[in-house]
Amino acid sequence: YFLKEKLGEQTEDPRPGFTYYSKEMEECAKGYRDEVFGIYEQLRLEDPETLISVEQRVGFAEYVKDAFGTSDCIILGNKHLFVVDYKHGMGVAVRAEGEDEKGNPQLKCYGLGAYLAFSPLYEIEEITLVIYQPRIENYSQYTLTPKELLTWADTVLKPAAEKALRGEGEFACGNWCRFCKAKAVCRKRAEDNLALAKYDFAPPGSLEDDEINAILGKIEELKNWAKDIQEYAEQKALSGYSWSDWKLVEGRSNRKFKDEEEVARVVEEAGFNPYEKKLLGITAMEAMLGKKCFNDLLGKLVEKPKGKPTLVSRKDEIN
Repeated sequence: YFLKEKLGEQTEDPRPGFTYYSKEMEECAKGYRDEVFGIYEQLRLEDPETLISVEQRVGFAEYVKDAFGTSDCIILGNKHLFVVDYKHGMGVAVRAEGEDEKGNPQLKCYGLGAYLAFSPLYEIEEITLVIYQPRIENYSQYTLTPKELLTWADTVLKPAAEKALRGEGEFACGNWCRFCKAKAVCRKRAEDNLALAKYDFAPPGSLEDDEINAILGKIEELKNWAKDIQEYAEQKALSGYSWSDWKLVEGRSNRKFKDEEEVARVVEEAGFNPYEKKLLGITAMEAMLGKKCFNDLLGKLVEKPKGKPTLVSRKDEIN
């Protein structure tokens, strides 16, 4: 809708019918639109025939059997192909350059499909993969040539896909495990996390700095894995399975009103005020006033205290 609005096309506003609409979602969508059109307008300065395609289905079945995907946005102009991927999540910072600094595999698949679809009609000399992740202010891009992309498809993607289709290859654990349906019961993931147990047998105070460094790199994944195991076991118990050493019990809960409107009515009739006066939070206040008005009125009254120091991986730095 916002893309069409930017292009001046008449279209019905879908927002009133959205169940999960929020002001934050709208701001993210507009930011994504502006990012896309920034690339589009820049290419149009050199090439008036620049093409933009949204939610474009692309296929690369000649490398991976029956494989296809839907690219958020493809922009093509001035012999340059851009593949833009919008990420709304906040849990994982996704990088266009990928874990190995050789390009994000998912985006390269989209780029491959886009190249195969458009290269018969357009001359393409460069391909740029873009990640736009507004809720954590993460933006990154990675550029490669068609030759580099096709070489990767021939030497990495195709062989790996053929192995997988034959049921071969090796399991690999990483931050992608959180999206896997087998994350709670995967033996490889369990082996990798249980490898930390060897440190339990070290005498107190004997861990070397390099051992601490290795453990720090595993702690977050270890916590995620333990949480996944617990959730899996609870769901299985709820389905009727009986664990030999564990049982379901009712957890603690807090009291709550059955009907808040009825509570307010009864209390008011009794001569009391059931409401408290409370200042809106910063996010709610900004949503009510709008960013410009908020900054004009309250900009000097807002501060951001320093956060508590915490260790983070140098690999996760967002440039």
